[in-house]
Amino acid sequence: MESIDKINPVFDRRSQDNKESSVPSAVIKRLPRYHRYLNDLLDSGRLRISSAELSKIMNVTASQIRQDLNCFGGFGQQGYGYNIKYLTAKISELLGVSEGYDAVIVGAGNLGRALASTRMFGRRGVNRLALFDIDEKVVGTEIYGIKVYHTDELFEFCQRHKIAIGVLTVPKEAAYTVAKTLQDAGVRGIWNFANMELKMDDSVVVENIHLGDSLMTLCYKIKEKNDLSEEE
Repeated sequence: MESIDKINPVFDRRSQDNKESSVPSAVIKRLPRYHRYLNDLLDSGRLRISSAELSKIMNVTASQIRQDLNCFGGFGQQGYGYNIKYLTAKISELLGVSEGYDAVIVGAGNLGRALASTRMFGRRGVNRLALFDIDEKVVGTEIYGIKVYHTDELFEFCQRHKIAIGVLTVPKEAAYTVAKTLQDAGVRGIWNFANMELKMDDSVVVENIHLGDSLMTLCYKIKEKNDLSEEE
């Protein structure tokens, strides 16, 4: 059997680094979707796939797939397609799955508990080390095996454990104060579920998640579909 290196172009990290700053945000947002579909293909026993086949599965054009992957140097070979294991590994590398980032969840309410229960983090290479809350009734307990600390300990804990990611599930009134504590402690990324647009300086990356916006988008699409049906 041919080696992965023989049937795929060599992944050039320098090439990727040079292009990284110019990669469109839309392409970056699609990478996790590629990762998810490719993992499903691996689980099903597939070894290789063409861009045309992948386009049918993902409902995007083959040219879009090739353009997206070419932003990072390209990973296919004409007449062969993509080695799925190789491509999955390289997209995992681009997404930092192998970096082993440590995270904390701030806010042990319903959403914080739900995030503590999911296996999503581990599957994407993120380790949840602790939960934080101000409620004395939950401080000192464990939620799905993760210990809950008082928020007063957040700064020291993040500094000591070199936490990379802070997950915010606090009320929006407290979001900036908690985010500033995380930033000052050296946290490099914040996943913000606080239902407000959190803006920090360039030392920390913020991904603002608005569940309500997603729900409203769904409602719009349902209404649009209903309106079209009525017109017909």
